[in-house]
Amino acid sequence: MHSIAVVALDQVVVFDLSIACETFGHAFASDGAPLYEVKVCGVRKRVRSAYFSLEVPFAFPALDAADTIILPGISDPHSRFPASLLDGLRAAHRRGARIASICSGAFVLAASGLLDGRRATTHWRAAAELQRRHPAIDVDPKVLFVDEGTILTSAGASAGMDLCFHMIRRDHGSRIAADAARLAVAAPERHGGQAQFIALPPPVSSDNLAPVLEWMQKNLARQFAVSSMARRARMSERTFCRRFREQTGTTPLQWLLMARIRHAQALLETTELGIEAVASAAGFETALNFRRHFRRISGTSPRDYRQTFGGGRSAD
Repeated sequence: MHSIAVVALDQVVVFDLSIACETFGHAFASDGAPLYEVKVCGVRKRVRSAYFSLEVPFAFPALDAADTIILPGISDPHSRFPASLLDGLRAAHRRGARIASICSGAFVLAASGLLDGRRATTHWRAAAELQRRHPAIDVDPKVLFVDEGTILTSAGASAGMDLCFHMIRRDHGSRIAADAARLAVAAPERHGGQAQFIALPPPVSSDNLAPVLEWMQKNLARQFAVSSMARRARMSERTFCRRFREQTGTTPLQWLLMARIRHAQALLETTELGIEAVASAAGFETALNFRRHFRRISGTSPRDYRQTFGGGRSAD
């Protein structure tokens, strides 16, 4: 079983800590078996957050056996970090462990030197300070997360959830990640400024529009007009568009585009369909149009995405 070590330091951001525990803790195989063993570890048995103290069940030696190490954010990124932790991170990296930071946890990772010469991100409010303190890092404040292989960083709050689901998707494919997202009641879709190989969460639904969204999701290969969506919802087109944005945060056509891209990702991961067949099945009129939208949203080409996530399937 894949071992996850979540590091709890003094001033840990509890939300970031719980994101790592809950997302990986909600990943199950098709037979219901857990796919990850999550351990919270620290330099002391008790650490302080901004609101309460936490009992930490495992000591730092747990890092030695971890396949993945998660560094949640901390309230004060100017803190001095334990030398034993920084040494442990460097040793873990040398043996091939995956290390990821959430929000200001990037400052811990940066202090270890493992971000030098790499592209990374953190919360937008802290990005300039991270760049000032560590000029050898290429800090990108505009993206949700950055995947550098065995080193990953994310922006603040729910971007950490996007990162965790991305890692689950890398490990076990889109279906397991989507199931974990549903169990964890994942945040609405995140689009715009995505980093390379970003995984798209399931499109957001809502009570009032759920039947229409389900109908659209089941018929992605069809060509939709907003007028037909509105008729399905038994609303005027103007009312439908207004309520759609209120309840989903985006337009009907943008929602549909994101659903099609996510469906295409699943087909690239789980089938050997050619790119044109994937484009058609996902509702794109031409393969050229599909490639253009896929690269803009996913940050890579369909072919490269399949090579990364397709589990050895042949690429077009």
